[in-house]
Amino acid sequence: MSVSKLSEELVKVGRDLEVICTTANGKGELPVTPGNQTMVDGVRVTYYKRLTKDHSHFSPALYSALWKKATPDTIVHIQAWWNLVSVFSCAISLLRGAPTVISARGTLSSYSFNNRTSLPKKLFHLFIGRPLLKRSHFHVTSEKEKQDILNLINPKSISVIPNFVRLPTPAVSQKKDFDNNFKFLFLSRVEEKKGIELLFESLANLRGKWTLTIAGTGLADYVEELKTLSDKLNIADKIAWVGHLDNEVKFDVMKSHHLMILPSFDENFANVVIECLAVGTPVLISENVGLADYVKANNLGWVCKRSMDSILQNLNYIIANPSALNYVNSIAPGIIYNDFKEDNIIELYKELYTNIENTL
Repeated sequence: MSVSKLSEELVKVGRDLEVICTTANGKGELPVTPGNQTMVDGVRVTYYKRLTKDHSHFSPALYSALWKKATPDTIVHIQAWWNLVSVFSCAISLLRGAPTVISARGTLSSYSFNNRTSLPKKLFHLFIGRPLLKRSHFHVTSEKEKQDILNLINPKSISVIPNFVRLPTPAVSQKKDFDNNFKFLFLSRVEEKKGIELLFESLANLRGKWTLTIAGTGLADYVEELKTLSDKLNIADKIAWVGHLDNEVKFDVMKSHHLMILPSFDENFANVVIECLAVGTPVLISENVGLADYVKANNLGWVCKRSMDSILQNLNYIIANPSALNYVNSIAPGIIYNDFKEDNIIELYKELYTNIENTL
């Protein structure tokens, strides 16, 4: 979402932009004709066939196309890392003398690198990845992500610019009715780094009446593990598993809950935080979420440590002080729509590219 929105906004302000990517669509392929340029929401896009269907996405056709397109006066902006498309594209663009920008999208965070990286990956980073990254410019979405990058490498430059977030049509905040029944929401991918087990354990010890909606999908085995845990903790009857939500219903679901909870081990940004605040739903997030400082500075919710005691302490406070939820509900939409105006954010991206062009 963030990458497509960025592309669309750059085209609107007159940037000569082209997107090249593979036909990857999960384990399947997109219903497109490889190699043919097409227009997607005003953006020129060319899809290239991949030979591997795992996370490597090996695509000789894409590499060949990039070799022809990458020139010293063309900025190549690569999204994410740790796949063959990103790594080989970075090598090709640098070999061709094209200024290269990398948006790691959380793939180079301290958590991802130290907890999810095997010895071969670390050796790859040391001898191949690190030399490429040091010669690149970086775009990050939060100060947390910036520090994660600087802990690994010293790039040519690094710029902090928030994601574009698709927001709903502005609406007047309405005071929420609690009825002593607090409706909590978890909206994200269902995976281990999101801290859902810790959330369950905290809720099992929470005083008061509550329900939890889990909106998102994950690996079937892991979801079953979580459901088994909820049974053991005697909270299964309070949890509704609604799966993935389309944009048409997502914001309505956000509005219908009192608090969104995201106790993640690591998030470089977390669009869902901005989306919930845009409709007046406060958030409780861990200090490991990139937007934690923003939430704290603007009094848009609560930031907790990644411990049951801290989560539980915050939840007990929130239940005992519903007026605090209504306060955030009243101020959040105005703050979000001001801080995440498309016109303001696109100026930051234009400045990023202009600064790079001025160094050529």
